[in-house]
Amino acid sequence: MRVFFAVSLFAALAIGGCSFRSIQTYPDITYMEEGFLGDLPEKSLTVYAPKKQRETYPVFVFIHGGSWRSGNKEKYIPLGKRFARKGLVTVVIDYPLSPTYKVHAMGKASAKAVDWVNTHIADYGGDPERIFVSGHSAGGHLAALISVRDEYFDSVGVAENPIRGAVLIDPAGLDMYSYLVEANNAPGTSHNRSFTDDPQVWKDTSPMYHLHEDMPPMMIMVGGRTEPSILHGSDRFMEAHQPYDPLPRFYLQKRKKHIPMILQFLYTPSKAYRWVLKFILDTSNTDSHEA
Repeated sequence: MRVFFAVSLFAALAIGGCSFRSIQTYPDITYMEEGFLGDLPEKSLTVYAPKKQRETYPVFVFIHGGSWRSGNKEKYIPLGKRFARKGLVTVVIDYPLSPTYKVHAMGKASAKAVDWVNTHIADYGGDPERIFVSGHSAGGHLAALISVRDEYFDSVGVAENPIRGAVLIDPAGLDMYSYLVEANNAPGTSHNRSFTDDPQVWKDTSPMYHLHEDMPPMMIMVGGRTEPSILHGSDRFMEAHQPYDPLPRFYLQKRKKHIPMILQFLYTPSKAYRWVLKFILDTSNTDSHEA
């Protein structure tokens, strides 16, 4: 599974234009203190918000990719600003990375970030009743994982999952169990550094094995020329997801590879923005978390 995110988004700033909505940036806000739950590190997030707050806005929490072992929120400054200019209070987070930390720690940190958003985002013009999580690649996996497994919120002391919906952008690891069984990596190598050598952990952290009736609705975008493991995992995930949502919001972008699936968000007129904003609007207008 080659899901490295080695391309800096800064290099593509010249792509496309941008709307002129004024925004305010609030960088490097600590959402998790050093030693949280005993051994988690201090981590921070950045908030991008429309400057003129005549209303409360939906909230878009983005979790970066990087194969669970690299990446940071600074690479996504353009994405944060563009979504804010589209009328979303956008939050881009950092989280603990492998090999120092394992995937359960990443899930707990992601849930803790969403808890911070739920508690504080009204101060930035965001609506805590309309929190959407998103991510690309490994970040898409973590967004799906905390959306379907309330255990991560339980572990950080949050009684109710506050996620209203999830936007998964070329997500890796939706069925990490099958992938790692087939890969048969030597102990402690490759993705086992993030997911451990324990098959039970692989299944516990594969979102497709934890789908349920009360999970928030999801929108999934996959590139037709992306990594084979992402295509196969997404196919299995959508098959498992179908009984819960017969009309899923699934978009196959036939010509796109893995990295262009996120780079397209640097082009403001991209149809991907329209899909995301429509999903958020449609989901926000429902009376429950059901699709």
